[in-house]
Amino acid sequence: MKTVAFFNNKGGVGKTSLVYHLAWMYHELGERVVAVDLDPQSNLTTAFLPVERLEQLWQDQEHPHTILGAIQPLMDHSGDLAQPHVELVDSDMWRSLSLIPGDLGLGLFEERLAEAWDRCLSDSPGEAADAFRVTSAFHQVIERAAAQAEAKLVLIDLGSNLGAMSRAALLASDFIVVPVGADLFSVQALRTLGPTLTAWRRGWKERLDNKARPEELAVPGGDMRPIGYVILQHAAREAHPARAHQRWIPKIPKAYRQAVLGEEGDAPSPDPHHLATLPHYRGLMPMAQEARKPMFLLTPADGAIGSNAAAVQDCRRGFEALARRIAAAAGSPLAPRPT
Repeated sequence: MKTVAFFNNKGGVGKTSLVYHLAWMYHELGERVVAVDLDPQSNLTTAFLPVERLEQLWQDQEHPHTILGAIQPLMDHSGDLAQPHVELVDSDMWRSLSLIPGDLGLGLFEERLAEAWDRCLSDSPGEAADAFRVTSAFHQVIERAAAQAEAKLVLIDLGSNLGAMSRAALLASDFIVVPVGADLFSVQALRTLGPTLTAWRRGWKERLDNKARPEELAVPGGDMRPIGYVILQHAAREAHPARAHQRWIPKIPKAYRQAVLGEEGDAPSPDPHHLATLPHYRGLMPMAQEARKPMFLLTPADGAIGSNAAAVQDCRRGFEALARRIAAAAGSPLAPRPT
């Protein structure tokens, strides 16, 4: 099982939509995949599930069928993790798409995670054991959910910040894909993200070396290996935004190479870490939201006719190529499409 997180500390780049469409694409390609919503805003969950189901999941204070329900005993200091609920979105005999639903209350876990990070260095076995259980909570939830769903791939959506929540989520990830926009702020975010990831890896290794760490507890390795970036372009209605995109896109490869990978010099051309550049598909998104399906599954009955029908096929080709590149980079290549 491979775990891939999609993360950038710059918000508004389309990260959640990217995770949503890739999860559906892997499902279309015959994989068993679990999407995990670790963003307290829970936008990925609202994309996957209808309002009626959301009302059921969030109707009381306990929320046992969300990520919050799984970690609640740790938050309350009342016990270990609860068995996570895995929401089945779609399945047949040979593939499945599942979700660990997000929760607006997940933000309450931030303080507990921040405290646990420091206490992982404690020389008290009891204190260190609790700290490692908390810090490894997302890792353990994901492992259990993937085993339950028999999933080959896990895709993680998380919030756009560099706090304790993101750190714990990324520690639970084998690989990281960085979504970026073609703008100044995305380039600046890369220059912040890279050193932060380096510090987190170093800090986690130091904690794993703590002799008070409970050996029987399954903890993440903390590799967090970056495998590339995806440029998500916004719709350009005027010449000025288009010129701005062309100004900043050439700066992304070098910023990624130097800040995220820690390598000197310019990036080669073509850049092997550039996984894809995806257009906005502004004509398809409203239809997809109305139909509650990914853009590449829209049909004429949904309104995808004429130029929109051609855009649906372009969208499918783009997301399939990206899904295959990510899987290959993660060491889990997909079977070729039957001819």
